[in-house]
Amino acid sequence: MITLYTAPTPNGHKASCTLEAMGLEYNVKVINILGGDQHSDEYRALSPNGKIPVIVDHDNDDFVVMESGAIMIYLAEKTDQLMPSDANGRSQVIQWLMFQMAGVGPMMGQANVFYRYFPEKIQPAIDRYQNEGRRLFEVLNKHLADKDWLANNQMSIADIANWCWVRTHRWSGISIDGLEHLQRWMGQLAEQPALQKGLEVPVKLPDLTQLDNSKAADEFAKNARNIVSK
Repeated sequence: MITLYTAPTPNGHKASCTLEAMGLEYNVKVINILGGDQHSDEYRALSPNGKIPVIVDHDNDDFVVMESGAIMIYLAEKTDQLMPSDANGRSQVIQWLMFQMAGVGPMMGQANVFYRYFPEKIQPAIDRYQNEGRRLFEVLNKHLADKDWLANNQMSIADIANWCWVRTHRWSGISIDGLEHLQRWMGQLAEQPALQKGLEVPVKLPDLTQLDNSKAADEFAKNARNIVSK
């Protein structure tokens, strides 16, 4: 059995969607990041950097894994799922996983900060992160022009990781117009029942990407601002 400590964010969804796609049994511990649970001594003992998600594998002497990408690799190796066993195939998956972790996630995360959360709008910063996010989307689009999945012609943890972030592009203010291959890839992932279920962990949130500048979106951004300021 695995315990997942998480919150409803793209990084949290990377872990829950992976667990669901692998058909693994797991318990969920909700970390209220708006309330500061991530800063507690108890949680810092699991995640020294105070970030979600974290898993504890009770079938492996309560082994703790922090960092969403590391969790995905650990689970893939544990189950022999969503990543090939040969060196070249494994490398291809990890390359595109690192692409998300080093590029897509950080750039979209910073776009969120400057576009949605900061009370003052610093346009050069907004432009910087939205433009870089769009550039990364174009890289994905070109790569997907002649393939269904990011690596080895099969769905992998790399697809899940990138999709959990790219699907929130509207919240980051990044357009996917004209990126037909990326849109097709996003659609086929969105149709996966396991991934749909993973997006409801630990709770099902309203789709803020469809709310744009509504009162609900403003309230969410206001609450998230408390995290950014800490």
